[in-house]
Amino acid sequence: MSHNSFGHLFRLTTWGESHGPAIGCVVDGCPPRLALTEADIQPFLDRRRPGQSRFTTQRQEADQVRILSGVFAGQTTGTPIALVIENTDQRSKDYGEIATRFRPGHADLAYELKYGIRDWRGGGRASARETATRVAAGAIARKLLGARVIIRGALIQLGPERIERANWDWAEVERNPFFCPDAAAAARWEGYLDAVRKSGSSAGAVVEVVAEGVPPGLGAPVYAKLDADLAGAMMGINAVKGVEIGDGFAAARLRGEENADEMRMAAGTVVFGSNHAGGILGGISTGQPIVVRFAVKPTSSIPTPRLSVDRNGAEIEVATRGRHDPCVGIRAVPVGEAMMALVLADHLLRHRAQNPDAPETARLPRN
Repeated sequence: MSHNSFGHLFRLTTWGESHGPAIGCVVDGCPPRLALTEADIQPFLDRRRPGQSRFTTQRQEADQVRILSGVFAGQTTGTPIALVIENTDQRSKDYGEIATRFRPGHADLAYELKYGIRDWRGGGRASARETATRVAAGAIARKLLGARVIIRGALIQLGPERIERANWDWAEVERNPFFCPDAAAAARWEGYLDAVRKSGSSAGAVVEVVAEGVPPGLGAPVYAKLDADLAGAMMGINAVKGVEIGDGFAAARLRGEENADEMRMAAGTVVFGSNHAGGILGGISTGQPIVVRFAVKPTSSIPTPRLSVDRNGAEIEVATRGRHDPCVGIRAVPVGEAMMALVLADHLLRHRAQNPDAPETARLPRN
C-alpha cells in the first residue's frame, strides 16, 4: 500500500525526493512499437523546468531525462519504461532550520503524524519536484494517444486577476512566462506578481486544461467515470485544492434548459450546440473537447513569519528560506496537461480492451 502508482492499464510509478540524487518513474503497460526517444520527452520537461523567469523558483535544474529501459531501436518494446532525471542544484542547508519545525500550509506536520519521520530537505516526496516525472510520463501518454488528440493548458487566473475570455489566443500561451492566453492579462500579471513577491508573500492561480480530438466512449458509468478519474488526477497535483469539469460550479447558477447541451445531426455525426458538460456525460466522453480547471493555493513557502509549532510542541514562528515559486500555479500548467494525457491514455486502453470496434467519432451506430 505504498500509493506511489497511478493508472490501471497504463500505469505510472514515481520515485525520488526533491533533494535526493535523482527522481524518476516507471511507465508500465505502454503498447509496443511506439516510436519513442528522449527527444520526444524533453520539450515537455523544458516547459516545466524551474528558473526560466523571475516568476518561478531560481533553482537551476536541467531536467535532462534518460531512458533506462523499455525502448529498443527507437521503439517501445511493451516492457516497463524506466526514466531518470538527475537532481543537480540542491541546497539542503536552506532547510536546516525546519528539520524540527512544521511550516504552516505544508505537509510537514501531516507527514510527521503519519510516518513518524520525514525528509525535510525541500519537502522531500511532497515537493513539486516530483511532478517532473509526471510530465515525462505524460509525454509517453501523448505518443499513445496520437496526433489527433491535442492537449493544451493555460493559466486563466493569477490571484484575483482573471483573463478576458474574448482575448483567448492559444499561441500567446507560449509567448509569456505565465502560460497565459491573454496578452493584456499577462502584462498586468507581471506587476502584480512582482509586488506579491517583494512583499514576502505568494499568489494562487487557476489552470484550465483542454483536450480536443478525444474519441467518444472513454470512461464508464459508475466506478470508472472519466471525469472522476480526471478530478482525482488533478487533485493529486501539489497545492491543488479544487477541480471542476466543464462549467463546474458555475452550472449551479444555470437553469436546466440553459445547462443542457443541445444536439443536432450534421453529415451523419452528432454535434452539440454548447459544451457545459465539458465533454463528458454520465462519466463517458462524448467526443467534444474535455475541459478541466483546477485551483492552486498560494505557495506555502514564504519568508513572512507565520505562527506554528515544533516537534517538541513549542509554539514558534516559521519563516521559510530558500528558493521558491511565488506562484506555483504557473508551472502547474504542463503538469495538468500531463495528468490529462495519463488519464486519457489509460482510459483509451481500457476502452479498446472492452470495446475494440467502437467508433472514433460521435457517429451513431446503425441497427
